[in-house]
Amino acid sequence: MRLISRSFLWDTRWRLKQALGALLGPLTVVLLRALRLADPDRTARFTGAMMQRIGPWLKEHRIGRDNLVAAFPEKSSAEIEAILAKVWENVGMFVGEFAHLDRIWDYNEADPAVGRIDLDAVSIDRFLKLRDDGKGALIFAAHLGNWELPALVGPAYGLDSAVVFRPPNLNAVADAVERIRAVNMGTIVATERDAPLRLARLLERGSHAGMLIDQHYVKGVDVVFFGRKTKCNPLLARLAAQVECPIHGVRVVRLPNHRFRLELSEEVAPVRGANGKLDVQGTMQAVTSVVEGWIREYPEQWLWLHRRWR
Repeated sequence: MRLISRSFLWDTRWRLKQALGALLGPLTVVLLRALRLADPDRTARFTGAMMQRIGPWLKEHRIGRDNLVAAFPEKSSAEIEAILAKVWENVGMFVGEFAHLDRIWDYNEADPAVGRIDLDAVSIDRFLKLRDDGKGALIFAAHLGNWELPALVGPAYGLDSAVVFRPPNLNAVADAVERIRAVNMGTIVATERDAPLRLARLLERGSHAGMLIDQHYVKGVDVVFFGRKTKCNPLLARLAAQVECPIHGVRVVRLPNHRFRLELSEEVAPVRGANGKLDVQGTMQAVTSVVEGWIREYPEQWLWLHRRWR
């Protein structure tokens, strides 16, 4: 009897999940299309304000609070909640902006002050060097500010680039998201089994591969992040060991009035062992430490709402 009950329970859960997926897929597509009909800035303000109201009622709010308390033990409860409020606003604005990704990148080199994008001269010089040196490069990023925007930089500057991303579980949503991302993001590489091989081949031919490195990865290598041990995906370091190429970090910081500052870091030297071979764990620690520095500067713009430590 118990086996029958369990079988029935699993079957019911599976059917509910399928039904929910069938409903959420079309709804998400409709929502993305509707958001594109509105002004990007108004949309971002609206979705940001909505998430500030809704977020505190979700379980992710508790996760975010626990993460912030652990990362910043010196901050008061009021300070933690203030940061969380801005985190939810940033997430909401990101959602509103996502539907307009192909319209947000409007950097005007002749008059940088008129558009949404702020690029400093040092970052521009680094981008141009990457574009013109004839070599591939690895670019890491984090869920900071609007984390989709870094992928737009390469194509905007004629940089041969590829972006690693994890497709949503729902096929209809995945298709809609891919159509938005494919507009001007270079080569899109899904996180499938052949992704490392595809990326290595792209790097060998001189392309530039970008990836987010700030989420927990169960089968990853150990790193210390905000003084606590966690795991991260070693893909970036393993590719660097396979294909000798520069490693840089890129971040987008949200500014007032719907503007963004994009910064490309100096080259991050990989860590090597006594035998001269690249140390995968040490190199991932080096890039993770760069990301931690970014977040300490703008804690309200990072995605604290996932279980980074487990």
